[in-house]
Amino acid sequence: MNIVRWEPFREMMSLRDAMDRLFEDSFVRAPRLWPRLGEWELPVDMYQTGDDVVVKAAIPGLKPEEVDISISDDTLTIKGEHKEEQEVKEENYFYKERRYGTFTRSLLIPVKVKSDKAEAVFENGVLTLTLPKAEEVKPRQIKVKAKQIAEGKKTEAKS
Repeated sequence: MNIVRWEPFREMMSLRDAMDRLFEDSFVRAPRLWPRLGEWELPVDMYQTGDDVVVKAAIPGLKPEEVDISISDDTLTIKGEHKEEQEVKEENYFYKERRYGTFTRSLLIPVKVKSDKAEAVFENGVLTLTLPKAEEVKPRQIKVKAKQIAEGKKTEAKS
């Protein structure tokens, strides 16, 4: 192990570096954080069981016929539109936090699935997709067999 002399000025950030970082953090955002006007991000959970890949998405206020689901190769796409009711005038609102507009969410499915056997259930504002795994990716149980020793060899070993 080498001992290195500590120089506090080496660790200080230059003013130019500090200003660069300030502007990058303030103005440069990932596209995912800034959805297009009228779009919103669909929150999902994806997990696997022994036989299936399960995707759950919270879509409160929509009807099943307002949601479009497609699977192409290894990509799952969920689309829809949440329409706004126009019952209350804009100036009468105290809060307006519910999201309206279109949404699209595409997810990469990490294992091969049988898309023709997929099932979608919509209950209490939660869409649950069950995608059966393809046979080649399902875990297989291999039974271990004991090897039998021939009777003649057993008796020779005893004598």
